[in-house]
Amino acid sequence: MTTLDSETGRRARSESTSSESSGRPRKIRLPGGRTVTASLVFDAYWRFACRRQDAFMRRVMGESPPWSDDPVIAAHRFTNAYRASDRVSQYLISRVQYAGDQTADEVVFRTLLFKLFNRVSTWESLVDALGEVRWKGFDVARAERVLDRLLAGGTTVYSAAYIMPSPPFGAARKHTNHLRLVEHMMRDDLPSKVANAPTMEAMFKILRAYPSLGDFLAFQLTIDLNYSRVTDFSEMDFVVAGPGARDGMKKCFVDVGGLSDADVIRAVADVAEGELDRAGLRFQTLWGRPLQLIDCQNLFCEVDKYARVMHPEFSGESGRTRIKQRFVAAVRPVPQWYPPKWKLHPPEAKPRLDQRGSAQRSLFSDPR
Repeated sequence: MTTLDSETGRRARSESTSSESSGRPRKIRLPGGRTVTASLVFDAYWRFACRRQDAFMRRVMGESPPWSDDPVIAAHRFTNAYRASDRVSQYLISRVQYAGDQTADEVVFRTLLFKLFNRVSTWESLVDALGEVRWKGFDVARAERVLDRLLAGGTTVYSAAYIMPSPPFGAARKHTNHLRLVEHMMRDDLPSKVANAPTMEAMFKILRAYPSLGDFLAFQLTIDLNYSRVTDFSEMDFVVAGPGARDGMKKCFVDVGGLSDADVIRAVADVAEGELDRAGLRFQTLWGRPLQLIDCQNLFCEVDKYARVMHPEFSGESGRTRIKQRFVAAVRPVPQWYPPKWKLHPPEAKPRLDQRGSAQRSLFSDPR
């Protein structure tokens, strides 16, 4: 742990002493009669969720930074409590999925092409070079040349959020293999398969069958496609835990009573209201939308990072002891745009003025 992390952690832990439990493991009886044994990191899970969502809401409502009084949240980068609120998800929903042709073929194609690289600047480079990005008439070789030029110029084409293994399509470069994977999925009639999937789990299994898409990536794509009009499953239907979430669960629970990872996540969603009441916490929902299974899964991943500073005595499977990314406040409007089928009504972001007095209106200019 760095000196800065150590100092931040000491200050944060001292400020949270009054809200901590005794530190002893406690048993939680779940709906249905099962029992799990939680550590004090599980108390931190709810405190983190509330504070991270509070910071998000302060920013959306136009307050000036710092947006959190929690020194760990203020100093480090964490994803939002709601996955759909994160910058890349917002871009996917508003600029990729709901912009352009709304046929299943085109929406699924745009979603795949965007998410396999998961980087806004890569998508915008493709749009700049190719014009409107469409499956009809898409040329893999042209797209490959665009990405080749970016890499030759020293530009990264993949997000650092996920590890993206190269699919086995015979090319020397990973980005070419991913373009060929998109082409293969489309020629395999994936849009029709997705649109006709009877359940979210069935859609996940369809995606999981494609090369290089393990459980985690297939589930992330399932959630991403479900933002669109092509499917309309509840985010409470199905969940798959990623490696970061499993680390978080290991820190939060001494004993899960034989529950699977997915069952633990569902149990946490079930007891959320009671746990918040017990801790005297107030959680701001997403304009009436409660935390969904995907959000609870993500929060386990984030509390794993949070606990590296707040509760360094707890270790996860990864063995990581510090949070890599520092947070630097970018003062810009953050208008929110969610799938219309959710029927949310976020407020309009207030334009801010830069140092020259000009309104800052770019939400997605951050190249990360």
